[in-house]
Amino acid sequence: MEKLQYISQGFTIEDQELNIRKALDNGVKWIQVRWKNAPENEFIKLCEISKKLCSDNQAVCIINDHVQIAKDIGADGVHLGLNDQSIEIARQVLGKDKIIGGTANTLSDVLQRMNEGCDYIGLGPLRFTSTKEKLSPILGFEGYENIIQDLKNQSLEVPKIFAIGGVVLNDIELLQQIGIYGVAVSGLITNETATVHEIKLALHE
Repeated sequence: MEKLQYISQGFTIEDQELNIRKALDNGVKWIQVRWKNAPENEFIKLCEISKKLCSDNQAVCIINDHVQIAKDIGADGVHLGLNDQSIEIARQVLGKDKIIGGTANTLSDVLQRMNEGCDYIGLGPLRFTSTKEKLSPILGFEGYENIIQDLKNQSLEVPKIFAIGGVVLNDIELLQQIGIYGVAVSGLITNETATVHEIKLALHE
């Protein structure tokens, strides 16, 4: 599984498509299509475009929230928030071979996600981020450290956890030392604050 996810960004379908194209051109191999409050027909169109772009670039295409759309367009999987459709139902709809990721904010969320059989967990936010409207309580490095330590104390295997929420290049080394698997970023790539090459180097990919 790739260690770098790009979460798409943009207020219009044109912005979204442009940002996804740029990320793929720069070497991103995992796109999560996320466009909150979009008109449904435009969102479906964006998902179709994204799936084709990802296929052309041998990249993974994950759809945020919308299980049925992911199935209809043949996406590689979905990412579900804590208040979205259940992982169990998503698994029934998509089948056992598709990737299903889930959001978490606390240790109990992580344990729930592990019990549900998520393929990976997006845990965050690390710090404040303007790309998410309803932000969960901020974890900081200490929050990640505590959760990983608690899992180890319970003799549980640490799942593939992606840090999300305001991650910058300098965070990656420390996150990896803590035991975080990868990062899911949006602004860092959209705003070209760091190159994909720099991020992958930091992730040892």
